[in-house]
Amino acid sequence: MHKLFGTDGIRGKVNHHPMDPETVLRVGMAAARALKKEQGRNMVLIGKDTRLSGYMIESALTSGICAMGMNVILVGPMPTPGVAFLTKTLRLDAGIVISASHNPYDDNGIKFFSSEGFKLPDHVEEEIEAMLRDEKAFAKRPSGTAIGKAFRLEDARGRYIEYIKSTVPKGITLEGLKVVVDCANGAAYKITPWVLEELGAEVVSINDSPDGVNINESCGSLDPGKLKEAVLAHGAHVGVAHDGDADRTILMDEKGEVADGDHMLGIWSVELKNMGKLTGDTVVATVMSNLGLEHYLERNGIRLLRTKVGDRFVTEQMLKGNFVLGGEQSGHIVNLALNTTGDGPITALHIIHLMKKLGLPLSELKAPIPIYPQVLINVEVKKGTAVSKIPGLEDVVKDSERELDGSGRVLVRASGTEPKVRVMVEGSNQKSVHAIAKNIAAYIKEKTA
Repeated sequence: MHKLFGTDGIRGKVNHHPMDPETVLRVGMAAARALKKEQGRNMVLIGKDTRLSGYMIESALTSGICAMGMNVILVGPMPTPGVAFLTKTLRLDAGIVISASHNPYDDNGIKFFSSEGFKLPDHVEEEIEAMLRDEKAFAKRPSGTAIGKAFRLEDARGRYIEYIKSTVPKGITLEGLKVVVDCANGAAYKITPWVLEELGAEVVSINDSPDGVNINESCGSLDPGKLKEAVLAHGAHVGVAHDGDADRTILMDEKGEVADGDHMLGIWSVELKNMGKLTGDTVVATVMSNLGLEHYLERNGIRLLRTKVGDRFVTEQMLKGNFVLGGEQSGHIVNLALNTTGDGPITALHIIHLMKKLGLPLSELKAPIPIYPQVLINVEVKKGTAVSKIPGLEDVVKDSERELDGSGRVLVRASGTEPKVRVMVEGSNQKSVHAIAKNIAAYIKEKTA
């Protein structure tokens, strides 16, 4: 069996391994065996996004977990950060989200959270995979009253909404602000619009009618064209876009220009520093975050610490260094003082709150953060090609960095999901950046042909 767990759980095409009901059933059984305690409630919370296949996978997971003697709480459609929050606050043994995030509807996935609301440790994932390879792992099963039960938590959405509102000071009102919200026909369609409305904003909600197959379809954080149209058409002060499971957010300013994760990290980090709440005066981001953000933070006395791509690695570094704020260019923003994972609704609320508090439009808040031209080229290579083994590539990269003369960056890395080498070049001169990226990509293609 190939390794099932990636950096964000298990993911694949529905009704194909590993997202077929037979495998999912066994995943549930293995997870229950790995997580079950001799004493305690032995309770797992399961939430999902709005994909049609969520019903099938939810049923298979629940059956597998109950078969091994653990109990299940079902909350239905719920953003990934909502599942993490509820798992921790309800003091459960684990949380599971059924979602493939920003992928099309015919993909789905399973990601786990520990009792503390963080991604499962590697050794637990390895234990689950080992059991899936062992034909005898589930030979001994509980029976009678030792079999698990499944319950439904009816007020899960309300609990999460009230928590989100509680993360801004009491008495805060968003009256006078018009906000367009695009929930990508996903898990937050009854979360973010409600939060903002209950705090006084005038909300225009789009892509909020999920039908099981329209999740992420030409909408949401990966395709904000409709959000831009709506912001300009309604004369809104700001637009909010989530992906299917709402662990990420991008914003649209009043002029129809995008504010991505780098902008939000810059805006939020300076405010936290001014309040004395930015631990270590440090922000954690990935190697993909723009050099312009790094320069902006430096000017404000803030260090940018970079990790590999993936919010999992960002969170691990934050925990290691006791840092409070981190995230990705894509809009996964983690504030560990508020939640244990990227939280799209909370991020949106806090940036909008800052707009109201400072009396500034989003376009002015993000204006001091320069975003340098960034070019990404994917080069197809043979499976298993290691970047470090491509002859002469290191020298080509060094020459390119010298050409940028300190005003840019070059990043060459292997994709973690497909047989490709990703070439990223950024700098202050767009023409130069494009030329350097094309040159490196051509070199890789030639040497790996």
